[in-house]
Amino acid sequence: MATTLSLAPLFRQSIGFDRFNDFFESALRSETGTTYPPHNVEKYGDDHYRIVIAAAGLVEEDLELQVEKGVLTVSGERRERRETGSDVTYLHQGIMHGAFRLSFRLADHIEVQGATLKNGLLSIELLREIPEEAKAKRIAINREDEIAGEHKVEVQ
Repeated sequence: MATTLSLAPLFRQSIGFDRFNDFFESALRSETGTTYPPHNVEKYGDDHYRIVIAAAGLVEEDLELQVEKGVLTVSGERRERRETGSDVTYLHQGIMHGAFRLSFRLADHIEVQGATLKNGLLSIELLREIPEEAKAKRIAINREDEIAGEHKVEVQ
């Protein structure tokens, strides 16, 4: 029996990442059941966001970030780096080093500010910057007698 899970009630207060809601729901419907590598999407205040991806064993040269048409794509693939003189045979290899590709649909006006790799975690900083012409404007409501007074024409 299939069970449908909706996260809509959890996102009623979210602003800026409305399309991420669809991403989370599609991730839950994923047939594989897991996503590699593990990652978090964090919100700080009203306009600051961060995506943190576990990138164990990877260095900056192994990772690529690209934004195209509102989609942030993060891919990684470990290149072989053997220390000279050390021929490693793994008795158990529990740390995954497989290639990956993650895509995130960004909401309107979300810009990637930068990325850092520290202690095996790739942090991608995002900021929502709404241009002045797209911001809500307050419209003054005039009293009826003020409007009527402006259009009166006096005849002498």
